[in-house]
Amino acid sequence: MFNNKNIFITGGTGSFGHKYTQTLLQRYKPNKIIIYSRDELKQYEMQQKFNADCMRYFIGDVRDQERLIRAMRGVDYVIHAAALKQVPAAEYNPMECIKTNINGAENVIHAAIENNVEKVIALSTDKAANPINLYGATKLASDKLFIAANNIAGGDRPRFSVVRYGNVVGSRGSVVPFFEKLRDSGAEYIPITHPEMTRFWISLQGGVDFVLKNFERMFGGELFVPKIPSIRIVDLAKAIAPDMPIKDVGIRPGEKLHEMMCPGDMSYNTYEYDDHFVIAPSIQFSSRSNDFTINALGERGKLVAPGTEYVSDKNPHFLSVDEINEFNREAML
Repeated sequence: MFNNKNIFITGGTGSFGHKYTQTLLQRYKPNKIIIYSRDELKQYEMQQKFNADCMRYFIGDVRDQERLIRAMRGVDYVIHAAALKQVPAAEYNPMECIKTNINGAENVIHAAIENNVEKVIALSTDKAANPINLYGATKLASDKLFIAANNIAGGDRPRFSVVRYGNVVGSRGSVVPFFEKLRDSGAEYIPITHPEMTRFWISLQGGVDFVLKNFERMFGGELFVPKIPSIRIVDLAKAIAPDMPIKDVGIRPGEKLHEMMCPGDMSYNTYEYDDHFVIAPSIQFSSRSNDFTINALGERGKLVAPGTEYVSDKNPHFLSVDEINEFNREAML
């Protein structure tokens, strides 16, 4: 569905944008892939890697609505990946996080409507479900904005959906390269913030493939959640640095012990499919039914039992130390 299409990626110089661009170029023949971001150095570095004729690099910030409107002209599909993502940084710089993650979301929506874009998928995070930190709260607000945008747009275009998933193996600023750096630099120990901490675990390619598939599945208004494994942080430390001691250094500002992707309070709107969940809108749409039993590909789901939650510590699929090593190796290929 991406052949001869114009695809626009906000925050496109990040880890997700790199992998998404690579995958599009390998699998499809897009007309244009537009990388929209504010860092000229990262754009220059990305141009050295991806310089196909279809590539376009636009300097701009999602905080700038006018620039977004101009940059999005003629675009068919938008992936909104731009965000301030570091939990402690958001706690100490709350207004900056709000300007990018909430105001920026509103600007992307406005630009997509102005340009009659066909489909938009916004990337979310497990931290947006029952958030306790500012980053999660801003992403929850962003999720709500993108879902409600289907009513704001009216008619058939654009259609807006959201994809929510957990920690991405090896993405910039994530725990895996941090642990590996400590191991390789001869640090005295691996710091963990709590010995019982768990996280959902997904590869960068897995996240990209899930987003690609949901462009085909979406009607608009869905919040897609993949079924993915969980890990224990102590097991991750053992997998990466088996010979190093582990030290409990305490939970960071805004950090959760376990992550959630489907809250029990939303169970009455949550549909389970074979390999994913869909959280339907809590608001009524004016242009379509809120019944997401069947998606655009004809796949069938069913409402979950009342109170059902999808939480990292209660996940039926946990990776062992050996499985984490294998998963991480494959994820980094």
